[in-house]
Formats: sequence, structure tokens, C-alpha cells
Amino acid sequence: MYVWTGDIFASSEVFLLRFSFLHQGKTIFMTIVDNRKAFHDYFIEERFEAGLILTGWEVKAIRDGRAQLKEAYVVVKGGELWLIGAHITPLMTASTHVRCDPTRTRKLLMHTKEIRRLIGSVERAGYTLIPLNLHYQRGRIKLEIGLAKGKKQHDKRQTIKEREWNREKQRILRDRGGAR
Repeated sequence: MYVWTGDIFASSEVFLLRFSFLHQGKTIFMTIVDNRKAFHDYFIEERFEAGLILTGWEVKAIRDGRAQLKEAYVVVKGGELWLIGAHITPLMTASTHVRCDPTRTRKLLMHTKEIRRLIGSVERAGYTLIPLNLHYQRGRIKLEIGLAKGKKQHDKRQTIKEREWNREKQRILRDRGGAR
């Protein structure tokens, strides 16, 4: 798998988008927003991709980089998946006749088999559904959700220790390589 990271310019504002290219040509997508807190608070077991039902102003705001997934979560209601708590800040140039609700509940679109499988995991095994990132795929805005289990405090500490140790190893190897 090859991953390339770069900067692009969009509209009048500058913001960072990450391009991800998979080696076999299966998936090409641009990440709009990542939920970094999800990786800190949860063990991500599986990932799924879902479509979103959005209104026009939401699509424009997301394209402008005004979305946030930090406090968002996914719930199952009536055999359907709903995104709750995702904040999409409306543009200042949004229509005056449209009422913009930044944190409205948004329906997720997935195949019925996938939804049933997720419902089974969430209800029986004690998993939860967390939004991981918002990205473009073939011109459409998609949401990557993760089937996750919560981390305990000692697990979070262990993750931080491992991350710091990996950084220290890289620093040592870099310094050792430059001394030769």
C-alpha cells in the first residue's frame, strides 16, 4: 500500500487535505477530516464506508473544510444508521431562506447486509460505532466508520508509551546514521 501526503489550495482559503492512493488501484480518496480522538479512545476492530444524506449547504461547507467529527458518534435506530453530533459550520454566504442546523442528525447509507452485521456486533459484543474520517471518493462525500471497543485508562497510557518509544527509536537511528 502506498500513501502520499500533500497540500492543495481550495477556494480562497488554504487547508490541508491528505491524498491516499492504494497500490492496486482499488481506492483513491482525499481525506477532508480525521477523528484523531477516536484512535486515542478506542481500539478500532473493523472499518466500513458509508454514504451520507446531506443538504446543499452542508456539501459546500464540507468542500470548504468546515466539518468536525470530534464529538460525533453513530447510533442504530430502526435498522438504520444515524450520525449524531457531527458539526458542519455553515458558510457565511449560505442562503437566507435555508435554516442551517450545524449539528443535525444525518442518515448514513450502507447495504442492508452490512447494517445487520453492525447491529449484531453492537448489540451482542459490546462494540460501538465511531466516525473515523470524512473523505471524497469518486466525487462523493463518504464517511468511514469504525467498529470499536473502548480503551481503559491504562491502555491509553500504554499507547502513549509505545508512541514515545517509537519516536525515540527513530531519533536514535537517525542520529546514529548521521554520525557515520
